[in-house]
Amino acid sequence: MMNEKVKSIMTNDPITITKDDSIGEASRVLKKFKIEHLPVIDDNRKLIGIISFYDLWECKKCYSDYDNIKVGEVMTKNVVKLHPEDKVGSVAEIFLENLFEAIPIVDDSNTLIGIVTMLDIVWYEYKKEYPRHFGDFIHFKEYHMNNIK
Repeated sequence: MMNEKVKSIMTNDPITITKDDSIGEASRVLKKFKIEHLPVIDDNRKLIGIISFYDLWECKKCYSDYDNIKVGEVMTKNVVKLHPEDKVGSVAEIFLENLFEAIPIVDDSNTLIGIVTMLDIVWYEYKKEYPRHFGDFIHFKEYHMNNIK
């Protein structure tokens, strides 16, 4: 049931940040786009890390200092990543075994091309189980997301 390729459920061209940006900027981007993970890339879009709200909390720095701390000092550097041809089941297994919430998707040259989150797995399964209701729910979600102030 989870034999589809990761590329069928991943978010393409995810929002990113660089190691030289501040964690204050990372926090603002995470909040603005209502996401929990930001892949960290270099100038060639090569994946070099990931930063999350958990990383910001774990660094135990005062929020007032966030603009003086670089993402590269706080990011997770040893990142599990997958290829777009890997199976959705592989993602679910990694999430369950490691309690991860997001996995960057890279091509053969480690260039970031997407990201898959636990929510993507939930959507994938929901769409399989309730295909008639999925379209209605997407319209409902888009309406509410566009009207959040």
